[in-house]
Amino acid sequence: MSALLSVNGYTLDYATSQGTLRVLDDVTLDIAPGEVLGLVGESGSGKSTLAFAIMRDLPRNARERSGEIAFAGEELMRIDEAKLAKLRGRRISMVFQDPTASLNPTLTLGRQLAETLIRHQGLTRDAAWREGVEALRRVELSDPEAMMRRYPHEVSGGEKQRVVIATAFACRPELVIFDEPTTALDVITGARILDLFRRLRAETGVAGLYISHDLALVSRIADRVAVIRRGKIVETEPADKVFAAPREAYTRALVDAVPRPHRRLVADRPGERKLIDLNGVSVRYGRPRLFRRRETFGARAVSLDIRDGEILGIVGESGSGKSTLARAMTGLARFDGHIHFGERHIGGPADMDRRYRAAVQIVFQHPDASLNPRHRIGDILARPLALYGGQASEIPRLLEQVRLPAEYARRYPHQLSGGEKQRVAIARAFAAKPALVICDEVTASLDVSVQASVIELLLALRQAHGTAYAFITHDLNLVRQIAHRIAVMRRGVLVDLRDADKIEAQDADPYTRELIAACPVPVGERP
Repeated sequence: MSALLSVNGYTLDYATSQGTLRVLDDVTLDIAPGEVLGLVGESGSGKSTLAFAIMRDLPRNARERSGEIAFAGEELMRIDEAKLAKLRGRRISMVFQDPTASLNPTLTLGRQLAETLIRHQGLTRDAAWREGVEALRRVELSDPEAMMRRYPHEVSGGEKQRVVIATAFACRPELVIFDEPTTALDVITGARILDLFRRLRAETGVAGLYISHDLALVSRIADRVAVIRRGKIVETEPADKVFAAPREAYTRALVDAVPRPHRRLVADRPGERKLIDLNGVSVRYGRPRLFRRRETFGARAVSLDIRDGEILGIVGESGSGKSTLARAMTGLARFDGHIHFGERHIGGPADMDRRYRAAVQIVFQHPDASLNPRHRIGDILARPLALYGGQASEIPRLLEQVRLPAEYARRYPHQLSGGEKQRVAIARAFAAKPALVICDEVTASLDVSVQASVIELLLALRQAHGTAYAFITHDLNLVRQIAHRIAVMRRGVLVDLRDADKIEAQDADPYTRELIAACPVPVGERP
């Protein structure tokens, strides 16, 4: 069978102010009709650049040096813009990592979906609207008629991704490129998106290029897997073989970095003293109305404690209240109920003085959003030192503590990789010498090898300083490696709290069991 997509000897450079940077180097791969090829590799390996090269949507500083990209026998590098416009969306579609960035916030979901059908299928506006409703129904969105009238900010992340997928499949394309489509989603929503793709694939026979750094996820969806490193394809094998018996050392290193719940990384026990104790903590979000206040609960009467040196895992799907709880503990959200920190009673953010804020620090999911892009790393670290009694002379020590060179103090955030930026955020938290650090999805956007190094760093810092962690995540495999206890939240309510080694017990809450069932089996292991 001839290939639907064929990439042969493709090499691409980026022209930068520092010189030429090779991004893709002699890449060769193909995808047969109806086949799904997984493409895995670390951040910066060239995965997304290859996707944009196939879609012919490269930046101006891209320099294509050699090779060819052919779709259905037609050379894509030589066709004109008019043909490309007909090809994109109609015969080749793409689903991006962040559905929020893919959707226009000023237009309803229905109008955006209908415009795709009008452009590529030639439908009238009424016919496109009706077909859009059916497209949303095919991706199992409840009340698709109402969904068509909503704006992107009025739906959840999982619902937005379903709308994007519905748009991608609306014109019955022959190839869909998925670029990390579940990275920003929780484990249950991600599993549902995967099930949806499997069903749509069975119904339409579409081929796919599935890009991800989640090896376990790729092993569940792909027929074959290509492993890319620094722009080079190092291995291409059937999915059931490439992770079970990898040929290349790089592939073996990726497999070894995958979190495995039964491979514990923490063997000690936490202290007996309660470091922080939450009693009936509720957080309400709402806005005043003329006659009443419309409110929703981000967290509802949550009671739990974290002990000296303990790692408490907090898990649940998006919207379950995990980050809301973190905001309450750090004074970023008003709350009802009580927090006791040692002997101190905290009734609200006003009671959180400088001593409390030094003791309870937070590291956010996205360092790009939490590090000021206009400040050098040294300035970013100097601020907490000045606030909490440190000296600027400690900056080199802080950087070395998180395994970054001292000269990074002179750099700006954009000059660092994602993993390096997260290390700076961790260094900033530890500048205050905290007793508790809240880690809010700190590894969610990192590839497996960088994730493993960040976890190893956090554990080393805990060993050195005796710090406790509230580790918020949707990666149950990861949290089972490091947590002493695991708290499970659903719709703002704490539904389960138990020792990590008892999370699979028969008396676990049904929702806890649903979370475990949705977790992908680590690659190289049998389900």
